[in-house]
Amino acid sequence: MQVPKKKNQDAASAAGVTVRSLLVGSLMTLGISTIAPYSNMILRGSNFALDFSTAGAIFLFFLFVFFIQTGLKALHPRLSLRRQELVVIYIMAIVGCAIPSMGLTEYLLPITSGVLYYATPENEWAELIHPFVRPWLVPQDYDAARYFYEGLPEGMPIPWSAWLVPLLAWIPLILCVYVAMICIAVILRRPWIQDERLNFPLIQVPIAMIAEGGPTDRLSPFFKNPIMWAGFAIPFFIGSIRALHNYYDFVPDIVLVTSIPLFRNTTNLQIALSFPMVGFAFLVNLDIAFSIWFFNLVGRVQEGTLGILGVASTEKLNFATIPIFAHQGMGAMIVLVFFSLWMARRHLVRVFRKAFTGLPDVDDSDEMLSYRTAVFGLIGTSLFIGVWLALAGLAWWVVPIYLFAMFTLFVGITRVVAEGGIAATRAPLIAADFVTSGLGSAVLGGQTLTTLSFTYVWAADIRTFVLASCANGLKLAEEYLRGSKRALFAAIMLAICISLGASIWIVLYLSYTYGGVNLEPWFFISGPQVPFKFVAHELHRLDGPDLVGWISTLVGGGVMALLMIARQHLFWWPLHPLGYAVSASTYLTNYISFSVFLAWLIKAIILKYGGPAYFRQACPFFLGLILGQFSVAGAWLVIDYFTGMTGNSIYWV
Repeated sequence: MQVPKKKNQDAASAAGVTVRSLLVGSLMTLGISTIAPYSNMILRGSNFALDFSTAGAIFLFFLFVFFIQTGLKALHPRLSLRRQELVVIYIMAIVGCAIPSMGLTEYLLPITSGVLYYATPENEWAELIHPFVRPWLVPQDYDAARYFYEGLPEGMPIPWSAWLVPLLAWIPLILCVYVAMICIAVILRRPWIQDERLNFPLIQVPIAMIAEGGPTDRLSPFFKNPIMWAGFAIPFFIGSIRALHNYYDFVPDIVLVTSIPLFRNTTNLQIALSFPMVGFAFLVNLDIAFSIWFFNLVGRVQEGTLGILGVASTEKLNFATIPIFAHQGMGAMIVLVFFSLWMARRHLVRVFRKAFTGLPDVDDSDEMLSYRTAVFGLIGTSLFIGVWLALAGLAWWVVPIYLFAMFTLFVGITRVVAEGGIAATRAPLIAADFVTSGLGSAVLGGQTLTTLSFTYVWAADIRTFVLASCANGLKLAEEYLRGSKRALFAAIMLAICISLGASIWIVLYLSYTYGGVNLEPWFFISGPQVPFKFVAHELHRLDGPDLVGWISTLVGGGVMALLMIARQHLFWWPLHPLGYAVSASTYLTNYISFSVFLAWLIKAIILKYGGPAYFRQACPFFLGLILGQFSVAGAWLVIDYFTGMTGNSIYWV
């Protein structure tokens, strides 16, 4: 009986999942999940876990590798961690980064209490919405909700018991959503990583940091490269000047964002310099970078033309400034996911055949989960999510439509992040709005609309989520964790549990200590009201499906399909469909497009006149831009903590 156990231990050790890596990864995840809410809520500084860049994870990993790992090597080479262990640590960190802020926690607690706190006679939520709220979804003690926003009276303990039932109801759902994401990542790993060889630009910085030099080298060659430090110094210096401006008025500010009004001020072109986005975009294929800024220009022309002609949709959508564009983006996302699955169809057939028949001709030994576990895990968690939504009040016949929209967006955005290196993007149209607009509020009714509002917790302003982190993590595992990766699943689940538990605890603690309304305005004032304003608005104007929305969806899907076909059959075709898919996220794509343009231009010039050799030599500079921006933002968070400065935000991306 001892032999199999030893083999399992050896396999886990070879994969990098060791006691040391789990301990360090857990501590790093704990740090991220507590620092992110604290920086948002108290310091109101740079958001530690905002976007898919997982900047907080990169910053802490840099500190660990550059200082602690180097120190351990100096003491004795055996004390230092192996690259496989460092990879496991980083994977745990980026998974943990997807939960505490925009990913979940800072929406979960304010939304579930905000439906009570922000109800007034004027907005009529008590009459319109409260009758449809299941009692186990929200804290039933109104004072507990009020104190969450206003702070506890002196000497009163935090009412943890008021949150027991809601958290026991919500946490199993959230865990099932995350397990479903992990299963999807496992199922799509081979076609995305091995067959299509997607680029995964967001993991290039940690890969460079753990690269090994000579046997006696204490530092990675990456840290010895002066070109990297030149790139590092630019955002670090500029970011420090901008941070000092918040301390001392005589220090001039450096403005990195402006805009050009176009088409009689009906639209504007953002000119924003984002050093990390320049770095990430430099690593993607030229056609992808070109298409991102090109389709953003097309979008501005389209927006301006519609504005001048006075063509506008009367539909109200959340997290979408222009409904027509949002529906076009949703159509593009649906086609993007369909084509991705179609290209992987042979692999998917093998996966399901392995899952249902267990035939040995399909090898899944190098996967994090067996195909049977992944397929049945996805089916089981999807059923649980569907039942949970139905018990919460969503009409049974709406459940599959909602799940289709939700998973389509998660998979589509993950594809965009993995292939295009888009560190800052979000869904063009959230799943709840897709259902409401497509079916009409009249047929849904108050109960279903109210339940849809609670899905804003995990599927609304999704600027980061676990599926994207898992996809990036599996790419790292493909590079460095040879052999069995089964133990990696336990490491990821450990990171999820730590991040979920720690972030819930600190958000509750800080809210009851300081009062949520005194903290971050979006998460505690505007954000918690958005879902229920949506319900009240729809209930006041019950209507049918939005025809303009459906037409726009079909147009967006048709354009995306044509772009996909052209790319597959015309070797000279210059436009990548990915650019069109992200162009519908109007604000964020407009924000990053100038940086993508700069990276595209510089890379095109380097490749034309210097070739691949010069490109490889230039890469450390652009990786330094990414690391320098994340480091200066993280460093000033530390400084702000000790000085008590608030509002000193240095944008990560």
